[in-house]
Amino acid sequence: MSIGIIGAGALGSNVARLLAKSGLSATIANRRGPESLAELVAKLGPSIKAGTVDEAASADIVLVALRWVDLEKALGHLPAWNGRIVIDGTNPVAFLDPDSPDARDPNNPLAAYGIKAIDLGGRHSSDVFRKFVPGARVVKTFNHFDVSVLPEPAVSGGQRVLFYSGDDPDAKAAVRKLLERTGYFPVDLGALDVGGPLASLPFGALAATNFIKI
Repeated sequence: MSIGIIGAGALGSNVARLLAKSGLSATIANRRGPESLAELVAKLGPSIKAGTVDEAASADIVLVALRWVDLEKALGHLPAWNGRIVIDGTNPVAFLDPDSPDARDPNNPLAAYGIKAIDLGGRHSSDVFRKFVPGARVVKTFNHFDVSVLPEPAVSGGQRVLFYSGDDPDAKAAVRKLLERTGYFPVDLGALDVGGPLASLPFGALAATNFIKI
């Protein structure tokens, strides 16, 4: 089963590192083109190749690892998803310019972390995300803790826990298998409308948690 990664920032690059360490192949892409990823893929090794966004999006399982504000522009031009599996690794936050007034807003409890929550009008993020990937089978995962530790699933003599949720049983089973192959202990949070809000940063009840299966 082929894997594509759209987005080569902190999340996309760390998932690529995780896959490479696990001996899994993937195509990673960003808006600047494959040439801009030459240094990254050279460090990751031969199992990870750089491609175009369209090439990454054509994989059987596609991780969307983009900033929330970039979703519509990056995904809006892509062909129909036709039932392929899309992993929603996004969170509805905006990253603040440290010199902007927003970064010093006393009414924003997240300002100290350089982010602010995006108002989705009472909807949870994966519900909104679905409209950007019509026809895809969406599974939410890779989003609920510090991405810098993603390449290290083994810790303290156990396995880090990764939550996942979705509405299609076969898609969830495929993603669970992927998480297990990378060394994680997957925990199913149920349907997207249930698990999505629980694990979504910044205010999900399970967000920013780092459980270890011993």
